[in-house]
Amino acid sequence: MAKILIVDDHPLVRAGFSQLISDTADLEVCGEAGDMAAALTLLDSITPDLAIIDLSLAGSSGMDLIEHIKARNSDILILVASMHDESLYAERVLALGARGYINKQEAQEKIIPAIRQVLGGKVYLSEHMTDSILNHMVSGTDDKYGINALSNRELQVFEMIGQGIAPGKMAKQLNLSVKTIETHQAHIKKKLGLTSAHKLTHRAIRWVLEQGR
Repeated sequence: MAKILIVDDHPLVRAGFSQLISDTADLEVCGEAGDMAAALTLLDSITPDLAIIDLSLAGSSGMDLIEHIKARNSDILILVASMHDESLYAERVLALGARGYINKQEAQEKIIPAIRQVLGGKVYLSEHMTDSILNHMVSGTDDKYGINALSNRELQVFEMIGQGIAPGKMAKQLNLSVKTIETHQAHIKKKLGLTSAHKLTHRAIRWVLEQGR
């Protein structure tokens, strides 16, 4: 029986996933966590076959958690389940070691097939995202401008700006210096062609609202 760890900061989401998994004969939930610290503590005592991870966790990022898990035990399979835009995040999480990405809006119907596909050694993505990645590979094109030009850390800082989080709090949550946060902000402004901190904040808030976060 495959053991599944669920990491999501919404109790109702965890409960929903847990019920779907528990109703499946060959799967079992071996642990649940609402943030990165709790997940890493659980991993001191359990070894799941697969972890379902949200990208937005209280006080941390799911992408950071993926890196931590892979550094501890590269055999743990990771399936990301998130409301974030798949076209912006799927390739990023795959590069970090995740084996699948599912949008939460589709999760109720597709989470079990996604789990089975990843456990079976395959990558799980939506048909649209698979086509997009294959088209990029065939054409040799890549997104070098706009939001897609941001590094993973810059994207994380950009989202936190849009959520109204102050630089000092960002630095604490990301375990970085305020100076490093300011450097990331400067790079984001340059990549997005923005000329002031006010324009950066406005763009970030608008993007967060568009993403539904």
